[in-house]
Amino acid sequence: MIGLVVNPVAGVGGPAGLAGSDGADVQRLALARGARSRVQERTALALRVLAAQHPGLVVATAAGAMGADAVRAAGLVPRVVYPASGAGTGEHAGKGESAAGSPDLARTPVLDHATDAADTSRAVAAVAAAGADLILVVGGDGTLRDAVAGLGASVSGSTTPEHHAVEAGSGAIPAETVADLRSSGGAAPFMTPQEAAAGARSGADPSGTGPILRNSEQEAPAPAEAHGPVAERMPAVLGIPAGVKMYSPVFAVSPRAAGAIAAEWVAQGGLPVEEREVLDIDEAAMRRARVDPALYGFLRVPYRSGRTQARKAATPATEAAAVEAAARGAVARMRPGIRYLLGPGGTTAEVARRLGVEGSPLGVDVVLDGIVIKTAASEREILAEIAEGPAQAIVTVIGGQGFLLGRGNQQLSASVLRALGDDPLLVVAPEQKLLDLHGRALIVDTGDPELDARLAGHVRIITGVGTSSLYAVTAPELAPTQ
Repeated sequence: MIGLVVNPVAGVGGPAGLAGSDGADVQRLALARGARSRVQERTALALRVLAAQHPGLVVATAAGAMGADAVRAAGLVPRVVYPASGAGTGEHAGKGESAAGSPDLARTPVLDHATDAADTSRAVAAVAAAGADLILVVGGDGTLRDAVAGLGASVSGSTTPEHHAVEAGSGAIPAETVADLRSSGGAAPFMTPQEAAAGARSGADPSGTGPILRNSEQEAPAPAEAHGPVAERMPAVLGIPAGVKMYSPVFAVSPRAAGAIAAEWVAQGGLPVEEREVLDIDEAAMRRARVDPALYGFLRVPYRSGRTQARKAATPATEAAAVEAAARGAVARMRPGIRYLLGPGGTTAEVARRLGVEGSPLGVDVVLDGIVIKTAASEREILAEIAEGPAQAIVTVIGGQGFLLGRGNQQLSASVLRALGDDPLLVVAPEQKLLDLHGRALIVDTGDPELDARLAGHVRIITGVGTSSLYAVTAPELAPTQ
C-alpha cells in the first residue's frame, strides 16, 4: 500500500527569504512578506502521475490538508488513519502578534492548515502501522526528520516522538561523519539499519509490498496502536520535494518523478531501496550564518537513476583556489548599472567577498555597483528591484546534486526568473563540481514546467577568469513518467 503524509506549511519560508519554514512565527512572517506554500500544488503533481497509472488506488494518509484532500483531488481513494486535528483548524498556529511583532495571521490560508512536528511524526507512524510499504512524505529536510521520528516511534513503541539527533557524547554528529557512522554501525535514537532489521521478520523481503486496495473510500480514525510497533518491517520512504532545505538524499528530483517512482513501486510490487541519511540544519543557527548539517537517522529510499536525488557534496578545502578563481571570473563579468541577485552557496559567498561586501549566508542579496542594496530579499522585494532596472541572478551548482534552481533559492521563483528576461542567470562554479557529476545534467525545478523547458538545454558556467564550460541542463518535470 502507498502512504502519504503532507506538511501543509512546507516551503512557505523560501520565497520570503527566511531560509526555512519551522515555527508559527516564521510562517506568519513569511505570509506578511507575501509568500505562500506551494506544497499542495507539488503534492498534486506527484499524485496525478500515480493516479494516471493506477486509478482508484487506495492511499493510507492523514485527514484534510495533511493528505486526504490531495488524494481525493487526484481521483484516488484516501484511507484516513490519522485525524490530524490541526489540519484545517489552525489549532497549532497560535494567535496574536509574534515576537517579531508581525500581525495576527493565524486565520490565513497557510496557518488555517498549521500542524506541528508531532503531527507529522504521528501521521507517519499511523500510516506505517496501517501497512504502507512506501510512504510519500511531502516537505523538506525538517519534515523528513519528523518522519524518521515517527518511524522510530513505531519501532520503539513511543507515543510522543520528538526531535533527537544522532549523538556522540553530548552533541549531534556532523554530516561529514556520516560515512564513518555507517561503516562502524553507529546507532541513531530513531532508527538504525540494525533496529529496522530487528523489527522485521527473519527472511522478509525488504522490498515486498502488501495488497493493493482499490475502489472503495475508507475513512476511519487512527487506531489506538497507530504509534506502536510496526508489525512486519520498516517501510520505504520517499520525499516529495516541497520545502526550503533539501540536503538529504531521500527526495525525488521533482514531484512528478516521485509520482513515477510510486507508480512503478505499485506496478512491480516494490523497487530496490538504499539506506540513505536524513540531514537537517537548525534554522535559527542558519539565520546566524552557522550552517552545520547534522544526521538524524536513516531511511530506506527507493532508488531510480535520474529520479532520486543524489547526496549533497560539500566543496573540499583543497578546492579553495578553484572556488576563488571561479568567483574572480564572475566578478569580471559583472557590469555597472545591473542589479545582481546573489544567490546562496559557498561559491557565491566567495563572489561577495571578492566584491568586498557582506551578504546573507543562505539568502538572496541584491548588489548594485558593488553595494548591497537589499539583504536576504524576499520574492516580493526582488520583483520590486527588478522593476527598477536590468537585473540578473548569480547562482551556483549544488555539489553532488547538480541543482541550479529549486533547492534553497526559492526566492528566485518562476515569477522572478520570467521578470529577468531572456538571460536570467549568471552561473558560477569550480570545474571540479561539474566533473563530480560524472556527466549528469544540471537540474532546474522551478515548479513551472513551461519555464523549466525554456531553461533546459545548455548553460555557460564561469569556472575561472577567462574560462567557462558549456554544460547540459535538464528539467525533470519534462522527463517521461511511464
